[in-house]
Amino acid sequence: MRTAVNTAIVLLLIATTVLLLLLISSFDRAREASVKLEARLTALSIRRMGGSQHRGVGDFANMNFFSPEAVDGGVLIQAIASEPPGLNPLLHNEATAMDIFALCSMTLAERDWENPETFRPALAESYTISPDHKTYRIKLRRGVMWHPFTDPETGVAHPAKEVTAHDIKFTIDIIRNPQTNCEVMRVYYRDLQSVEVINDYELVITWSKAYYGSLAQTLGLFPMPRHFYMPDGEFDPARFNDDHKRNRMIVGCGPYMFHSWESSKRIRLERNPDYIGFAYGAAPPIETRIFEVIALPNTRLQSLLAGKISMLGLSAEQWMNRTHSPEFTSGAIAKLRYPDYFSYSYIGYNNKIHCFRDAATRRALTMLINRQEILDRLLYGCGTISKGPIIPTSSYSDQNLQPWPYDPEKAKALLAQAGWFDRDGDGILERDGQKFSFTMLMISGSTTQQRMLLMIQNDLAAAGIEMKLQTVEWSVLLQRLKNQEFEACNLGWRTGFDPDLYQLFHSSQSEIGGDNFISYRNPEVDRLIEELRQEFDMSKRIAMFHQLERIIHEDQPYTFLFCSDALLAYHSNIDNIRVFATGIESLSFYINPGE
Repeated sequence: MRTAVNTAIVLLLIATTVLLLLLISSFDRAREASVKLEARLTALSIRRMGGSQHRGVGDFANMNFFSPEAVDGGVLIQAIASEPPGLNPLLHNEATAMDIFALCSMTLAERDWENPETFRPALAESYTISPDHKTYRIKLRRGVMWHPFTDPETGVAHPAKEVTAHDIKFTIDIIRNPQTNCEVMRVYYRDLQSVEVINDYELVITWSKAYYGSLAQTLGLFPMPRHFYMPDGEFDPARFNDDHKRNRMIVGCGPYMFHSWESSKRIRLERNPDYIGFAYGAAPPIETRIFEVIALPNTRLQSLLAGKISMLGLSAEQWMNRTHSPEFTSGAIAKLRYPDYFSYSYIGYNNKIHCFRDAATRRALTMLINRQEILDRLLYGCGTISKGPIIPTSSYSDQNLQPWPYDPEKAKALLAQAGWFDRDGDGILERDGQKFSFTMLMISGSTTQQRMLLMIQNDLAAAGIEMKLQTVEWSVLLQRLKNQEFEACNLGWRTGFDPDLYQLFHSSQSEIGGDNFISYRNPEVDRLIEELRQEFDMSKRIAMFHQLERIIHEDQPYTFLFCSDALLAYHSNIDNIRVFATGIESLSFYINPGE
């Protein structure tokens, strides 16, 4: 009996020991897992990331908007309707190209996202401005490197190279060189007098006149790498203009590096591990950015629902009618709507065409178009009717000035005063023996634009005006506008925080290649634009802008259509999305794997 008891006790002790060992082992595994998890989270925290040999001393633009809890890594995939004509920002003034380039480069200073009237240092460590607003003394940060690259012609690999003041001067020299196709940029630097390089890290930029926009044009300059565009040690303007291979690449010094461009498919960027922003907690958490070329709106939406893209700007119709699927109702995909007053859409009239040569006719066209009906039916009220090119909420805009109303009868009277009559009874107006008939260019694949232009076509036909529609690809449209080989177009502009209407409405920019491709000319508008550029007294600037806005309102070089709301859909694991004064800024986004 005692033997049996002893045996039972021994077995119990053995079992207890085994259980204790298992508990200890389990505890050790749990502790090890916990340590590994903590190590992973430590590595994933953007504020603890390495990769930079710089010490962050002083201010760095918008560093306070990057979350210290941001998780490192992930891929953000966006859709673009068509690929850009190129990625050289000095040659291609196109929104997609500029957005992609901006991710790969950095300016001397950036506007504060929350207070955009203020600039904060970026590539520049510091800068001073003379009291007369003509001289900028700039000190660059040391150790900011151009991305390494492989020469597309020779195949030679080039290592990272430091950005210097010589690169800044080189960029300005390119812009000001009359043999480069930089007409759009050149207008902003026509009053720049000199660029003096003091040493590799200091330079002085001097303007011949006090120009209000010199602050943004100086500090907002994206530098270009000399060694990339001067492979033979000499600058060739013709080669710069037509170097197809180089102009499909980006060699920048910013947060992302150009990886590849697969024609008609995608453009891929990878995060720059040596970006200076790491030292200030202002590096982008997301590792890879991809821009997928998806032409059709419905295909873009289906790609979002299937998880093939991460975020998408929706059309108003999609916003209202296509966001009730389980992906949206479950919260897997979130929506964000906010007013985008910095953008407006318009119908541009080639003022050299007989149909559009006078202001009365152009005003009549605007009053024939039922913009409120289009806004309600096609845009589901997601926006406001635009009255002109100035941000409607800014003090620069005259709040007493209202958009032209929809008034067909008054419009017909204006047309009669301008000499338009249907003399042969065929239902189409004519003047000086020429019919009121023109062709509107329409972008391929844009169903919303097609529906809107069909409504406008009917509005105009009721007044005896024939508007024919011609569908073209985006790249073809841009080329035809550049060459002024069009009669009418429907596009949009994105304006700056401090408006400068020189590029769009000054008569000097109506030459071939300029952005005043509608050939609008008004001497009083020219005078006001030129005086505004040299006026720093805010009360005087506001009064002059009100006067300028009223003249353009009367002239109607465009039919100003809408300031549409921004309608964004995105997968809910994308975090730190905020709406700032100028919209959203994707550099600070991060992807939360736990959601």
